[in-house]
Amino acid sequence: MSSPAPLVITIDGPAASGKSSIAREVARALGFVYVNTGNMYRGMTWAVLQAGIDPADAEAVAAFAPQAGLSCPVAEGRTQLHWQGRALTDEELNSDPVNRAVSHIARVEAVRTALVDAQRGLAALGGLVMEGRDIGSVVFPDSPYKFYIDASEAVRAARRSAQGHADQVAERDRLDSTRKTSPLVIPEGARVIDNSTITLQEAVDQVLAALRAAGLVAA
Repeated sequence: MSSPAPLVITIDGPAASGKSSIAREVARALGFVYVNTGNMYRGMTWAVLQAGIDPADAEAVAAFAPQAGLSCPVAEGRTQLHWQGRALTDEELNSDPVNRAVSHIARVEAVRTALVDAQRGLAALGGLVMEGRDIGSVVFPDSPYKFYIDASEAVRAARRSAQGHADQVAERDRLDSTRKTSPLVIPEGARVIDNSTITLQEAVDQVLAALRAAGLVAA
């Protein structure tokens, strides 16, 4: 007897599109576990930087990845990111050095392979809302509940600036969209939501309405 398909709502999109906030609120509304896969890549980037490895040295990053010391326990309805047994703070995960380097780390095939395996393993937890850049296209391509959150480059750049970050959205888009392994794409069958001018609640409502129409959320 085959195992039941994992219940995963996938939410993809580029940097600063608002997908993390939307995914977090959707998970809260449904009582699902919220998984921020971007933080897994940020955690790997933090570990690489702490080890004194050049993020652009793909061979060194690939050799280091299996011993990075990362784990993703669940607490308060969401996955946490731990490095060498301690929780990494939002300030550490979203620091400017990590912001500048994370797209380079995410291009390394050995890193993506290890983290995709870890992400798929989280399906054993039950219902998930998982967000990232390749969730609907690579990690859970068979999910019937796929979303892609987008926003204009100008809006996304303004959001990053308002958060106090100096990374360049256009450059991250280029790196994420042109990497050889698991590039950022709109997953087949995904519902696209333009988050440029609507509120967070309006975006969440659109996701929940689509899930309701698909029979996942009670009317």
